[in-house]
Formats: sequence, structure tokens, C-alpha cells
Amino acid sequence: MKNFVSVHDVNNIDALVQKALAYKANPFTDKSLGTNKRIGCLFLNPSMRTRLSTQIAAQNLGMEPIIFNVGSEGWMLEFEEEAIMSGTTVEHVKDAAPVFGKYFDILAIRTFPSLKNRDDDYSELYIKQFIKYAGIPVVSLESATLHPLQSLTDIITIREALLNSPSGIVSKPKIVLTWAPHVKPLPQCVANSFSQWVNAWGKAEFVITHPEDYELSEEFTKGAIITHNQNEALKDADFVYVKNWSTYNDYGKIYESDPKWMLTNKKLELTNNAKVMHCLPVRRNVELSDEILDGPNSIVTQEASNRVWAAQAVLAEILRSNG
Repeated sequence: MKNFVSVHDVNNIDALVQKALAYKANPFTDKSLGTNKRIGCLFLNPSMRTRLSTQIAAQNLGMEPIIFNVGSEGWMLEFEEEAIMSGTTVEHVKDAAPVFGKYFDILAIRTFPSLKNRDDDYSELYIKQFIKYAGIPVVSLESATLHPLQSLTDIITIREALLNSPSGIVSKPKIVLTWAPHVKPLPQCVANSFSQWVNAWGKAEFVITHPEDYELSEEFTKGAIITHNQNEALKDADFVYVKNWSTYNDYGKIYESDPKWMLTNKKLELTNNAKVMHCLPVRRNVELSDEILDGPNSIVTQEASNRVWAAQAVLAEILRSNG
């Protein structure tokens, strides 16, 4: 594995999931793999679980993680080629990234979309420029369109739940991604990425449900069943992934925030006693009800804890591939 920015960087999803679960069972089995190696974690946006889990994963492998908040602790970076830097940006990525490449063995980047210009956001300029100029492996800690570590975590969590199911492994579970209300426009990153990974995994019946006009890019959803009828989507579901996202076509907007789309125990009765997932943070009683989050069907905490093992599996693969 050279870089990790999407599912396309993974040769075998199941093998990577198994590696993550093996690390969960024995976190320090490769505690010397990253000895004398450093990972630089650059945050252009806030983070909690991604930041902490990546640090822990690196330390479990013997790596030294160094965290740097670019916006508040360093110079404002310019990413456009041939930019005339007479504005607020102080340093170009083509000058900064090669230096990072000398400081670190792996570079991990976190950035969000602006939600103002879809073409700019979906070009993934920021992370592509780091890959172009750093000269070392780059890991996405979330980008403008995708959140691959979260999505790997989600597949790990689904697989783990199936293995631990009293009825045994379901050969082809029904997984539903449902839109949820929110108080502000959110990126499509998690929804895009989850769709991309579930489709690539290819071992589930995958349904996406959302209000009209909240379609995601077909680049990520192709292969899924898409419906505006949430109740119909939830019928016989084994897993329900709850997430808000803003509009894609009329980019970055909120058209509605209908509380009827919030998942409740009443709606859960339509499912096959489905496990409920969310990437966190979650707006309680807006996106998801207390009764769900605090109830027996929620695997949200388990899901969040698995972030460590997803990151550890990815970092181990990169360390082995790059000597």
C-alpha cells in the first residue's frame, strides 16, 4: 500500500479487516514494526477520534506520532499552482510538503470541504498536492470528499457484529444508509465514503435513503438501491448507518431538516433488530434519538473504538510496503 486516500488503495478489504481485528485481539503484536519511524499528522480542521485513534495506532506499532494544527500553529498554506501569493497564504505546499517528507516517514492529512464550490472541493486538490510533493506515503484522515479510515472502521464493525451474532454470520446482510436531520450543512464525505466501501466490499444488500434533492454523487453510490421512502428502506435491515449530509447538486445546502427522518425505536421495529451506527459526533435528539443511542441496538461506541484498529492496520500495511 503506497497511500491510503480511498478504497481504491486497498487490494483486499477482507484481509485488511482481518488484520485490524487481529490487532484488536493483540494490539502490540507488531510493536517494533515502526521503531525509529515518525508519522506527521497535519490537521487543517478539528478532530477528536481521528486524531487520538491515529496516535494510539502509531504508538502501538512503535512509531512516534507528531501532531501539527496547520491553521492555528503554522503558516497558512497555498495549494493552487502558479498562485500569486499576495493574499493571506504565506507558504506554498510545494515548499512545505517536501520538508515534511524529510521529517516524517508517513504523512497523514485532515481537511474538510468548503461547501462553497463543488468543483474545487471534489478536485481533492489539498491531499493530491501533498501526495505530489511530499515524496512519502500519505494517509487521509478525512478529505474534501471521503473519510476512508472511518469507512474501513465501519466495515470492521459490521464484520465484527456478524461474527458475534448469536445466529451466526449472515451471508448477505442488508445495510441501510439513512440521511438524518441536522442544524447546519455538513459535508458528504462520510456518506460518500461509506457508500464507496460498502459497494466495493460487495457482500451486502445496500440501500441509501434520503429526502428528495439529497442525492449523492453516482461516483460513490453506483450499485446501491436508492429510495426516498425511509420506512421502505428500513424494512428487514440488519444494519442502519445514520448520517446527515448537505445537498450535492445545489451544492452545500440544507433544503429541509424534517425531524420525521430521525431514527427512533418505533422505526427500528421495521428492521431485523438492526444494529445502529453513526460516525460521531452526533447531535442527540436531532440526528439520533436518546432511546437509540442509549439502547441495546446502538454499536456507536464499539464503532468509535474500532478506529484504532483500522488506523493500525493501514499504518502497518504502509510500513511493510515501504520498508
